[in-house]
Formats: sequence, C-alpha cells, structure tokens
Amino acid sequence: MEYLINADVVIRLLAALGLGFLLGLERELTNKYAGLRTHILVCLGACVFTIISIYGFPTFAAGDNIIVDNATGVRDTARVAAQIVTGIGFIGAGTVLRNGPMVIGLTTAATLWMSASIGMACGVGHFDIALLATVLSVAVLTLIRIFERRILPSSIKRAKRFKVTIYCSKEETEKIHDYLTATVENMIDFSAKRLIENPDKAKISSTFELSHKNVMNDIYKKLAEICTPDSVTMQELND
Repeated sequence: MEYLINADVVIRLLAALGLGFLLGLERELTNKYAGLRTHILVCLGACVFTIISIYGFPTFAAGDNIIVDNATGVRDTARVAAQIVTGIGFIGAGTVLRNGPMVIGLTTAATLWMSASIGMACGVGHFDIALLATVLSVAVLTLIRIFERRILPSSIKRAKRFKVTIYCSKEETEKIHDYLTATVENMIDFSAKRLIENPDKAKISSTFELSHKNVMNDIYKKLAEICTPDSVTMQELND
C-alpha cells in the first residue's frame, strides 16, 4: 500500500494551516466567537477531506493496468468534497446568534465558509487560488470596515448595536429606563429582573442602537450620576 504522506501532501497541509491562520487572525483580533483555532481547524480539515477524496478511493487500475488491492471500482472525487460544503454550514450556524430582532455572527460564519473553500483549494494543490482567496478575504474584512467608518457619509452608515447590563437598586429601574429612552436612538429591548438572592436589587438589560460609539462614554458617566449601580457592563454587538 502506498502511503499518502509525501512532500506534496505535507506542503498542502501546511499551506492550509498557514492560510487558515491568516484568516482566523483577523477574527481573533476583533474578538469574535470563532477565532484562530476554529479557522485553522476548518481549513486544515477541509484540506484533509479533499486529499482523501482524491487519493483515498482508488479505482481498479492505478495506471498502466496495475491493479490496486483496495480498489473500490468506483471513484467520485467530488462526493466527499461536496459534503464539506454542506457540513461547514453546521459549524457556521453555531456562530450565528439571534436575540429578538438582532442577528449577529453572519460575517464570522462567512469567514468559516471561506476557510473551508481555501482548505479545499490547498487540498487539490491550487495554491494560487487559495492564496488569492485568503488575501481578498482579509482585505474585505479589514479594508471594508475602514471604508464604512471613514468614507461612507454618516447618513447611510449602519447604526451600531450595544448592550448594557446594570446591577442596581430596584427603585432605580424606572429612572434608568426613562434616561435610556430619551438618550438612545432606537431601543430594541429593555428588561428588569429582581435578583433572587437579593429582592431589593435588580438586573437591568437593554439593547439599543447608536450612530456614534463615543456616545457610550457619555451614557456610562450619566448612569453613574442618576443612580448608584453596583456594576455596569457595556458591549458592542456586531459581526
């Protein structure tokens, strides 16, 4: 039996590892749900499955009428590769989160999809396609973000979604609700739950949209003025 581990296969696997690293690095630096390890493993796994689909199922003859011992008689190299396209959807779906009308994580799911395609390109030895796809993907993730922030006029920029979580006295709930309603541009949800361990305290959660991220600093300072919160946590929700 001829083993597949040779210089060509090693190069394909290392290329998939390296390009998966480059694509995952951008997601890691922007603190997304799927980062370096996920993208590397998806890219490397797609490469392995593609190599197996090419070399793992030989036909009756390997060439020059040589009979292969483990030949199956059927060879469809696209069958395993096609399942990669379908299977990556399950991993991508795990990065997409929905909270009421909000859907986040779509861009990360798309990068996992691209990572799998890059791994498949490495698996068939098309390093030029794999490298170009990686460069273009990283460019889209970084340069388009800069384009949106610096070039697009404010009138058509998409508002950013933020979530604030406040632990405070139960009596201060209405005061906080009134302030946020008057301050934020679009309040998507607001909830106040009494803490079981301390009925006099409440956990307030609110999700809203803002056109300018700097407003969050003002909101944080104002919350400290109108109430005495035990803690305030603010988070930007994006892809």
